[in-house]
Amino acid sequence: MSVRKAILGIVAVGGIAYGGTVAYLTHFDHETAPAPAGANVDAVSATALNVLREARCDYCHAAKVELPFYFKVPVANQLMNRDRDQGLRHFRVEPVIEALQTGKVPGEEAMARIEEVVRQNRMPPSLYLLMHWHAHMSTEQRDAVLAWIAQERREHYATSGVAARFAAEPVQPVPAALPVDANKVALGQRLFFEKKLSENGELNCASCHSLQHAGMDGLVTATGIFGQKGPINDPTVFNAALNQSQFWNGRAATLADQAAGPVMNPLEMGSHDWGAVADRLRADPTYVADFQTAFGSADINQDTITAAIAEFEKTLLTPDSRFDQYLKGDDTALNTQEKHGYELFKTVGCSGCHTGASMDGQAFEVMGLEGDYFAARGGAVTDADKGRFTVTHQPQDMERFKVPNLRNVALTAPYFHDGSIKTLDGAVREMARYQTPDHDISDQDVADIVAFLNTLTGKYQGQTLTLGQ
Repeated sequence: MSVRKAILGIVAVGGIAYGGTVAYLTHFDHETAPAPAGANVDAVSATALNVLREARCDYCHAAKVELPFYFKVPVANQLMNRDRDQGLRHFRVEPVIEALQTGKVPGEEAMARIEEVVRQNRMPPSLYLLMHWHAHMSTEQRDAVLAWIAQERREHYATSGVAARFAAEPVQPVPAALPVDANKVALGQRLFFEKKLSENGELNCASCHSLQHAGMDGLVTATGIFGQKGPINDPTVFNAALNQSQFWNGRAATLADQAAGPVMNPLEMGSHDWGAVADRLRADPTYVADFQTAFGSADINQDTITAAIAEFEKTLLTPDSRFDQYLKGDDTALNTQEKHGYELFKTVGCSGCHTGASMDGQAFEVMGLEGDYFAARGGAVTDADKGRFTVTHQPQDMERFKVPNLRNVALTAPYFHDGSIKTLDGAVREMARYQTPDHDISDQDVADIVAFLNTLTGKYQGQTLTLGQ
C-alpha cells in the first residue's frame, strides 16, 4: 500500500506542478501578447489579430519577443531554440501583426502562407499546445482568420474582371495592362533590342530575354559577352512588372534597377561605364530626338536609359490564359483534371508561396525549406546558391531566393535558379519534396498539377505564347 500511495503521491504532485505551470503560462502568454488592434481597425481584422495573439504565433515567428521562463531550462531550451530557428526560417509574422494592429494592407504572400497552415491545421504544433492549452485554434478561430484573408484579398488584390466567387482566391488573373507613358514605351522597346548597350555591339536585352522564347533564353545559365557563361538561370521578363523586386536574390528594387545590372556586368553585356553607352546612343540623332520626346530633354544617361526600358517592360504582360478565363467566370476554360490540379496546387501548399496575379515574385523563400536541396543536388555550393544572403549578409537569408512567378511556366524550362531541372513534372516533384510538408506526392497528383500549370500560358499582343512566337 505504501508503494501505491507513494506513486499516487508522485502523480498528484506532478499533476499539480503541470497544472500550475499551464496556469502560469496562460497568464504569461496573455500579459506579454502583442498589442490589440487600434480603434480604427475593422472588426474582421481585429478578430483575426486576437486569434494570432491568443495562439502566440510570435513566440516562434518573431525575432524579438519576451519568452516564457522555461526557455532557460535545459532540454526545454534546446527544443524551443530549435522551434524558433525553424519558425523564423519558415515565416516572419511581425509585418502581419503590424498590419492587423494599424489597418495597413498585409502582403499577399504572408496571407497565403497563413491560409496554407490554417487550412492544413498545422499550427500551432502539438508539443507547444501541450503547455499552452489556450493556444489551440478552434474551428471558429480558424474561420475568423480565413474571413480576414478573404476580406483583404477582395478589397485590395482582386484583379478587375475576376468572377465574384474567385475574388478571394490566392491566385488572380493577370491584369490586361498597367499605366504607362507611350513615348517612353516606344523608346524603351527600341533600347530593349539595342546592341549598342553592350561593349562589343553584339548583345541586347533580348539576347537573354527573348520575346520569342517566353521572355528567357532556355539555357541552364545565360551566355554573355564573348561567350562567357553566367552563374545563374535567367528568369523570364514577361510579367516581371508584377514582381516586388528583381533578380533571384532581389538585389534590384525596380525594373529600372534591374535593367541597369546586365549592361555593366562583365559576364553579360560587358560595358564599362554609362558615359560610353550614352555616347554610342547619342551618335545616332534619332535617339537624341526620341529621348527628347520621351523625357522632355535630350539628356541620355543611365537613369533615362533604364527608365525607358522599364516602361517598356511594364507592357510585357501575358493576360488571358485559360486559367485567367476560368477565374473570370468561364467554367469551360478548364477540364476536370486541370481544375483538380488547381485544388491540389492549393492543398499541397504551392499557393502558399506562388500567389497573386504573377504567382509570385512577391517574397523570398529558402530553397530546401523541408529538406536539404543542395546536399541532394550535389556539387559545390556557389555564390549564386547563397541567394538573398549575398545582398543582406544575414544568416537567415542563406539559400533564400525570390519565389519565381509561374505564369507561362510550361515554356520556361529549365527550372530553379540553377537550371538543374529540365521538365515541369520534375520541378513539381522537387518542389513538393523540398518545399512542402507532403514531401512525396503521387504520380497522378503530379500529372494533375502539371495539367493545371499548363493552363497558365497567356497571351502577348493578343497571341498565345509559344516557344516559336
